[in-house]
Amino acid sequence: MDTEPNRDLEAAVRDVLSQVIDPELGLPITDLGLIYGVEIDDGTVTVDMTTTTPVCPLGSYLAQEAEARLRALAGVDRAVVRAVHEPPWSPELMSERARTILGIR
Repeated sequence: MDTEPNRDLEAAVRDVLSQVIDPELGLPITDLGLIYGVEIDDGTVTVDMTTTTPVCPLGSYLAQEAEARLRALAGVDRAVVRAVHEPPWSPELMSERARTILGIR
């Protein structure tokens, strides 16, 4: 059942994830389309996250940064960031803002 506190926490989760910046591109992981899903279950936040390539050298850094920021949120007892690569990432997943900044059409 979807409750108001879960909606508020999900909004806070998505906001904090938008503060995780890919150091190579200088853009938030949310704008890059790297977040595939967010689940909230009784204080546990699970995020499915991808990288632009399965061998991205920044994958573990980005996951650790996301987990640290999530753990700092009120109402989060446990944060789990799962690396997923299905479906494969593609530039179409990026926000219009990110595509414009990077010159991708």
